[in-house]
Amino acid sequence: MISKETILLMSSALLMGVAAQAAAPKYPQAKRVDTVDVYFGTPVADPYRWLEDDNSAETEAWVKAENKLTQDYLSRIPFRKAVRKRITELANYEKMGTPFKVKNKYYHFDNNGLQNQSVLYVQDALDAPKRVVLDPNTLSEDGTVALQQLSFSNDGRYMAYVITRNGSDWNEIFVLDLTTGQTLPDHIVWAKFTDAQWLGDGFFYSAYDAPEDAKSSKNEFHKVYYHKLGTPQSEDYVEYRSMTEPLMFYEASVTKDERYIFILETDGDGNALYVKDLKDRNPHYVKLAGDMRYTNNPIGVDQGKIYVMTNQDAPRWKIVTYDAEHLSAASRADFVPEKEWVLSSADMANHQFILTYDKDAASHAYVYDAQGREKAEIALPTFGSVGFSSKKDDEEVFYSFTSYTFPTSIYAYDMSTGQSRLLFRPKVALDPESYVTEQVFYPSKDGTRIPMFLIYKKGLKRDGKRPVFLYGYGGFNISMNPGFSYSRTPFAMLDMGGICAYTNLRGGGEYGEQWHEAGTKMQKQNVFDDFIAAAEWLIKEGYTAPKKIACNGGSNGGLLVGAVVNQRPDLWGAAVPQVGVMDMLRYHLFTIGWNWAHDYGRSDDSKEMFDYLRAYSPLHSIKDGVDNYPPIMVTTSDHDDRVVPAHSFKYAAALQAAQTGPAVKLIRIDVNAGHGHGKPISKIIDEYADIQSFIMYNLGVKYK
Repeated sequence: MISKETILLMSSALLMGVAAQAAAPKYPQAKRVDTVDVYFGTPVADPYRWLEDDNSAETEAWVKAENKLTQDYLSRIPFRKAVRKRITELANYEKMGTPFKVKNKYYHFDNNGLQNQSVLYVQDALDAPKRVVLDPNTLSEDGTVALQQLSFSNDGRYMAYVITRNGSDWNEIFVLDLTTGQTLPDHIVWAKFTDAQWLGDGFFYSAYDAPEDAKSSKNEFHKVYYHKLGTPQSEDYVEYRSMTEPLMFYEASVTKDERYIFILETDGDGNALYVKDLKDRNPHYVKLAGDMRYTNNPIGVDQGKIYVMTNQDAPRWKIVTYDAEHLSAASRADFVPEKEWVLSSADMANHQFILTYDKDAASHAYVYDAQGREKAEIALPTFGSVGFSSKKDDEEVFYSFTSYTFPTSIYAYDMSTGQSRLLFRPKVALDPESYVTEQVFYPSKDGTRIPMFLIYKKGLKRDGKRPVFLYGYGGFNISMNPGFSYSRTPFAMLDMGGICAYTNLRGGGEYGEQWHEAGTKMQKQNVFDDFIAAAEWLIKEGYTAPKKIACNGGSNGGLLVGAVVNQRPDLWGAAVPQVGVMDMLRYHLFTIGWNWAHDYGRSDDSKEMFDYLRAYSPLHSIKDGVDNYPPIMVTTSDHDDRVVPAHSFKYAAALQAAQTGPAVKLIRIDVNAGHGHGKPISKIIDEYADIQSFIMYNLGVKYK
C-alpha cells in the first residue's frame, strides 16, 4: 500500500515543499533543568545547560537520537543519492597546490580526485617526474588526520609537519628526515595555532599546557617553545610567554638567514611586534609596534630594512619599514602608502614586491620595485582570488587563481619579463561557459552599498520564482573573495534553474578596518540587516520570492543564519546554520571563545552590551509562538573544539521545544570531525549532499 507521504513525494515540486513542512516529527526528549544565570540583575534561564557536557552518557544518547531522526528524514528525500552523485562527480578532479621551492627542488600538493587528503610531492624540475614526500592518507584509515603546516630546515634536510586529528584545533608536530625518508622520534603534543620555525638544529612552536578537557577547557597562557632535535619535549625551553596575560597568542617567525626572530603577540584582533637580532652582542627583543588596536605582519628583511604590512594609521593597510641594523620603533617609515583599495597581501620576489589589492572583493595584483613604486599589474583571468608563492631572491614566482566557476589553476610568473604561464588547469565535470557570474550592489537598511556575487545558468529568466541559495559570513575582518567550491556552491540547484548568491557583508575585510568595525559589537545588527537586505533586493528585482530563499553560513556565518531566521522567519524557505556561535552570553567560556570578544563584546562587559547580545543571540531570541519559521537543519561536529558543539546542541533543543510552526527543525552531528579544516573529502561530500538535498527539497526543487 502506498502511503500518503509517498503520494505527496511523487507529486509536483510545490507539493514536495508542502509535504516537507506538513507535520513536525516527534523530537527526542531533551530534559529541562533549573539553571539560571543573573546578568546585571536580569535572570536568564539556561534549561539545556547539561548539553554543554558532550562527554556525558545523557548527551551521547540525545546526540544518537537526534542523528537517527535527521538521517531518517534525509533518507526520504528521493533525489538525495543523485545529489550526492553529482557532488562526487564535481569533486573528482585532479587538484594541484601552488608549487614552492626548497633548495632548488619544487614541492607541491596534489590530489588525484577523491583522495581524502592531498599528497605532498617533490620534483627536481617542473617538468621532471614527481615523487611522494608525505601522504597524509596513510596516517589514518578514514582520512581524519590532516596536514596543517609544513616547515623545512634551512639546509633542506628536515621537514617538520603539523597535523590535526578529527578536525581539532589541537596540533601535533613530527619531523621527517628528507634524506632517509624516515620520521624522527621527535613528537610535539598540545601545540595550537602554530607552525614550526627552524633555527639551527631545532625549531620554535606555540603550545598550551595540557588541558583538563581537550574539547572544552578554556585555553590560557599560550607560549613559544624551542625544541632541539633528538631531545624529549619535556626539555623544550620557553622562548616567549606572558606571566600576567593569560588571553594572548604568541607566534615566532625566523628569517631564512637565521639572523632575526620575530614574535607576534596578539589578543586575536591586533598585535604587538617584537624582533631580536641574533648577531647583536646582547640579543634581546625590541618592540617595533605595541598598539594592540592594529595589526603588524612582517613581510621580510632585505637590504638592511624590515618590511611590515600594517593597518596602523591606514584602515586599508600600507607597508612600512624599520632599520634592520639599528632596531627601534622610531626608525619606522612609510614605504607603500595606503591606497584607495584594501591591501590584502604582500610577497617579496626578486628583491621586489607583489602586492595584492581587493577591489570590490576581487583580487588585483601588482609588482612594486625596491623603492616602493608600482611597475606593472599582473593580468588575472576574471574577478576572483589569487595567492602567490615566491622567495625574495628568485625571479620565478608561482600563483594560484580561482573564481566561482573557475577551478583553482596554477601559473608561473617571470619577474624579469612580466609574463604569466599556465602550468595546470583542472578538468571539472561542468562547463564554466554555461554559467554567468555577475557582481551586483544593493542598499542595506541604512543605505550602505553592499556587493554581492550572483551565479546562475545562462538564459535564466527573472520570473520571481527562482530558488535562491544565499550565503554570508560578515565578521572578523575576513573577506569573502570569489573561489571555486564543488561542495558549498550548489551546482545541482543551479542546473535546475536556481541562483547562488554570495554577499559581502559588513564585519568582513572587503573595504578595510572601517568596514570591519561597522559589523562588530554594538554594530553587529548591521551584518544581519545587510543579509536581510540581500534577500529583499533579490525579491524586489524579480529573481525570487519569500520562502524561495535558503540561507546558509558557517561559524560566525552560522550565528548570522540563526539571527536572521529569528528576526525575519517570513523570508526563508530553508535555513542551514553550520557550526554556529549560538549562545552569545556564554561563548567566551569555552576553549578559544574568549578570543572573539573584540568582534562580539561580552555579556559581562556592561548591562548595555548584555542587553544587545541577548537581543540577537540565536539561542535566546527564538520567537516562541511565531508559526512561520522555515525548515532548519543545524550542523555541528563532535570534535569541534573551536565553536564547541554545545552551541548547536542547546540551540537545536530550544528550537524543537518552541512553538515555531510545523516546519521541521533538525540537527546533523558529524562524528570524528571538527570545525571544518582538514575534513576528508568523503565527509565533505556526505555533509554537503545532505545540506543541498535538504535545501532543494524544502524549496520545492526536484533534481533530475
